Amino acid sequence: MTSSSPRRPSPLAPEIAARLKRGPDGLLPAIAQQYDTGEVLMLGWMDDEALHRTLTTGRCTYWSRSRGEYWVKGDTSGHVQWVRSVALDCDADTVLVRVDQAGAACHTGARTCFDADVLLDARPDGGTHAGPAAADQ
Repeated sequence: MTSSSPRRPSPLAPEIAARLKRGPDGLLPAIAQQYDTGEVLMLGWMDDEALHRTLTTGRCTYWSRSRGEYWVKGDTSGHVQWVRSVALDCDADTVLVRVDQAGAACHTGARTCFDADVLLDARPDGGTHAGPAAADQ
């Protein structure tokens, strides 16, 4: 089940709120990336309130579509995301949050959410290697 974020006036600065292209549920994807290595850690969802909290607290706040509530990364796990920078993509429909990740970013306990199920991996020699999921197709 997907839960829409609560509809309320935007707490964001008007010039930021006016630029955002949100989905029908009021959300936009937020990619968390390790600031110093470029490692992509996870993808979460933000509405205006979550983005506002992220910008003003220095900690990543997301909207949980499954639980229908806000969550601050690390409040229960201790695996905090300290915000280093926040940027919009060229279409203003995705947020890139560069963070200093303390501990695992993935709810499974892995460092990143993108290392367990590799579908295709480019080799240094220019070739590619299909992961197990791609090989089954």
